[in-house]
Amino acid sequence: MSFAAVNGIQMYYESTGSGFPVVFCHGAGGNHESWFQQVPEFSKRYRCITIDHRGFGQSKNASGQPNGEAFVPDLEALLAHLGIDQVAIVCQSMGGITGLGFTLAHPERVRALVLADTTGGVTDDEIRQLRESLVPPVQDRTDLLSRALGEPFQKQFPEKAKLYHEISGKNPPEGYQPGRNATNPPDLAKVAALKVPTLLLVGEVDKLAPPPVMELMLKRIPGSTLVKVPGAGHSVYFEKPEEFNNAVLGFLDEVVK
Repeated sequence: MSFAAVNGIQMYYESTGSGFPVVFCHGAGGNHESWFQQVPEFSKRYRCITIDHRGFGQSKNASGQPNGEAFVPDLEALLAHLGIDQVAIVCQSMGGITGLGFTLAHPERVRALVLADTTGGVTDDEIRQLRESLVPPVQDRTDLLSRALGEPFQKQFPEKAKLYHEISGKNPPEGYQPGRNATNPPDLAKVAALKVPTLLLVGEVDKLAPPPVMELMLKRIPGSTLVKVPGAGHSVYFEKPEEFNNAVLGFLDEVVK
């Protein structure tokens, strides 16, 4: 168990393996344990750093402090604590706020960025209108979790869906509140000028960041690549770990020198 004193909180993280560091940023339904199907494979080639965002898992959020607005400063402070300069970042859903935010603030420090089922907070009129037509607003934690996994997965693997809920259940009740984790949208000019190699992934039946939305992201980030995973919902890393791992490791092996 490892904690780092970060911006007024004790931030929980785990470091596994050796090699170039890869930071995994979980979504609002997860925590550091969510990546149990990735770490054993990725750690054969990379140093895997899994974190609990403040207010999730074992990273308790200090009373009165911001939540989502602190994600990027928290990661900055954690990497300083670990003495790490350059990283690759793998994000899912809410974790895209952290990963893209850090990348835009420090592009020279990020060798590769993976945005899985997330826009990283990027929005404009076209994205906003499309999301409003496809994605009803998330009402609460129960609503979030009901959409976090694809319906085909939940029907075919009820025991794995239960495990997902058990991992999510380790988060404090206040960890997710609609609107609380929101941040100011990224600067569109900075997104359009991004030169960091970026891989976008999306589940074919994702109900929170559906493929048409991610296709717009493909146009927003120059040189990015989009992978659609058949049969997967919003949590490709959990539902289709082999496909997720193959796509992300292939990308990292190509761009992380």
